[in-house]
Amino acid sequence: MLICCRCAKWSNGVMQFNRIVSFALVGVGIAALYVVLYLVFLRAGLMQGAANALAFGLAVAAQYAGQARFTFQRQLNDPSQILRFGLMIAGGFATSALITGLVAPYFMLAPWIAAIAVTLILPVQNFILMTLWVFSAPAT
Repeated sequence: MLICCRCAKWSNGVMQFNRIVSFALVGVGIAALYVVLYLVFLRAGLMQGAANALAFGLAVAAQYAGQARFTFQRQLNDPSQILRFGLMIAGGFATSALITGLVAPYFMLAPWIAAIAVTLILPVQNFILMTLWVFSAPAT
């Protein structure tokens, strides 16, 4: 019985490690997709605001699909899951705004330090929210 418990713990640890790796790979791919789309839209003649909004929207949709399907093995057509994902994205924007607009200026941090803080905090925040809330329903 002790061996089974150890095997189960080891197996759960491996599964969690694989999930983190998948989350990171999808995230890096989405970041690259955003950059490419943004530059393509600028080259096509869109204004910066429009290029950013379109690239961001497409990247968020791709992120949902990638994280749902590959990282968390969930169906894509779950309206409540999509809503939770959207709220998570809004929460990420709020966190980013809080760090760059309030925390960094209060502590007189350089903008690049605020950007690095957002870059480090948001993936952790998103992973926790995706694991415990967005994709917490059992896989179908």
